[in-house]
Amino acid sequence: MKLTLKVWRQKNNADKGGFVSYPIDGISKDMSFLEMMDVLNEKLTEKGEDPVHFDHDCREGICGMCSLYINGKPHGPQQTTTCQLHMRSFNDGDSITIEPWRAKAFPVVKDLVVDRSSFDRIIQAGGYVSVNTGGVPDANEIPIPKRIADEAFDAATCIGCGACVAACKNASAMLFTSAKISQLAMLPQGQVERKDRAEKMIAQMDAEGFGACTNTGACSAECPKGISLTNIARMNREYFSAVVSSNNV
Repeated sequence: MKLTLKVWRQKNNADKGGFVSYPIDGISKDMSFLEMMDVLNEKLTEKGEDPVHFDHDCREGICGMCSLYINGKPHGPQQTTTCQLHMRSFNDGDSITIEPWRAKAFPVVKDLVVDRSSFDRIIQAGGYVSVNTGGVPDANEIPIPKRIADEAFDAATCIGCGACVAACKNASAMLFTSAKISQLAMLPQGQVERKDRAEKMIAQMDAEGFGACTNTGACSAECPKGISLTNIARMNREYFSAVVSSNNV
């Protein structure tokens, strides 16, 4: 396959940045998108040019690192992570535009790499449970209905890639935050900090500069793990319930 890659190049967050076109040949349809990027970087390195910087880690679709905006869509044309996107999704002669996530709360570090530590700070604000350590409890000591367990597990599959933010016209992080609140709010272990968790995590989300949700559903549609919008509704209920009896106001 012969392709033309239009890649966003930016030295740092203070740099204006811009697109640079790279023709590339000999790309197999069986390559993953990141393998194709590796080929590009090998060619750039051979010519003594600075390779394109992009995030990646496990390349198995479970870590959420591979955050690329491809032809106007987070992670590209398939509802999957970029590392699981294969070049068979494109055609010979295609022009592919590759950009970083675009959000105030995700400042560009270099090229296609963005700083997503804002997600870490949201988790640190309340996305945990405080439990006493000790012996391993019996598996059936705290019975949890299967429906509840399944819903909590579905919320917990969020990998924090940020595709929801990239897809949202307001750069909202409500799908991510609601998934992290939901997975704990539904389980017995998460009840102790339930109210504080909702207040603190939402407050931190707002402080990071993410936008508001207008319920267009683009976040869930682009989420590689299919996180449901029902989590946002649950988060809103958790928050309203918390502020009614809050000691933080």
